[in-house]
Amino acid sequence: MMFETWWLLALPLVFGLGWMAARFDLRQLISEQGALPRSYFKGLNFLLNEQPDQAIDAFVEVARLDPETTELHFALGALFRRRGETERAIRVHQNLATRPDLPEPEREHALYELGQDFLRAGLLDRAEESLRRLMSGPYAASAKRVLLELYEVEKEWQKAIEAARELQALDQQDYRVQIAQFCCELAQDALLKKRPEDAVEWLRRAMQENPANVRAPILLGDVSAAGGDTEGALKQWLAIEAQDAAYVPLVADKVVKAYAALGEQGKALEWLHGLLKGNLAPELLDTAYRTELEVNGPVAAATLMREQLRRQPTLLALTKYFEAQAAENQAAQKQSAESAEPAEGGGDAVIDPQAQETAAIRDLLQLRTRNLARYTCRECGFRARLFYWQCPGCNRWETYAPRRSEALG
Repeated sequence: MMFETWWLLALPLVFGLGWMAARFDLRQLISEQGALPRSYFKGLNFLLNEQPDQAIDAFVEVARLDPETTELHFALGALFRRRGETERAIRVHQNLATRPDLPEPEREHALYELGQDFLRAGLLDRAEESLRRLMSGPYAASAKRVLLELYEVEKEWQKAIEAARELQALDQQDYRVQIAQFCCELAQDALLKKRPEDAVEWLRRAMQENPANVRAPILLGDVSAAGGDTEGALKQWLAIEAQDAAYVPLVADKVVKAYAALGEQGKALEWLHGLLKGNLAPELLDTAYRTELEVNGPVAAATLMREQLRRQPTLLALTKYFEAQAAENQAAQKQSAESAEPAEGGGDAVIDPQAQETAAIRDLLQLRTRNLARYTCRECGFRARLFYWQCPGCNRWETYAPRRSEALG
């Protein structure tokens, strides 16, 4: 009975203490909110409404009233960089990095942000200097990733290889695709500088790093061709079909020229005719058309394109067909003009209306297909008329499929 009475006396006391604690926390929250400037809440509101320019103005006012708010300074610097105002972003992060009272983790954060500011501003040496100070600690991996991007911009491929290997060990991520491409870039530089032995060595390393890399055997063929070994080059390029047939169109022109240098253009046509019957036909139309036109003339080229239209009708195939028809008409008119005797008084040449119509259709199709057949990056959607191993839009490697799309735009 005494136990129950004690609880009856204790319960009001507990409730009273809880009420006093709640009142204290509420007053503290109200006082803290009152200490925050109104501009802070205005800035947050602008950010939520996706109005970064107005948010920056509001946060600048807060930073002026309270210079000690480091988190706000970091947010402000990031907003400046995103907006393209790199000079203001650099000033914000430099001020943070040089503050003597700043804790070491926040100083490293400021140096990391400063390195990104310098990179965005094109001050690559200063960016590298800032990021090099972060090779250990919580920002080491992030700094190395930015350094890798910097080395790619500078085309410092050997430094890029070192940075990628360090990241591979630090992040436990696979950078073999990138490292192989860096080796190919070094091989291409060596080939341009007429150092074939160095080029072959870098290409050997590329294939060791990533056996699926197709660029290396293509460049090995280029090295052989530059050294006068046409048969060796042809062997390398023809082997691409067994490794990854999708990349064959990238070497089709090289193969045709190699066969021509060996006096075996018939083999080139046979090889192209076989490929036209498969899935690679749209990518090889231009090469097949030009080779057929050069070797056998416009009539054979028109016949080839007519057969291709029956197999795989595309707008590009139709364009090539009318190009061949127009070339055939021009050749016929030229032959007719040479065989006919000149009329008395030098009358005007007779123009075939059908030939005019064919030429008009050809011109219209060429105009329409000028922006067709573009390579598309599967990561960012960037479209280009040329094939790139590194996307100019997102800077990622091997994101372009070697197949062009027939999409208008």
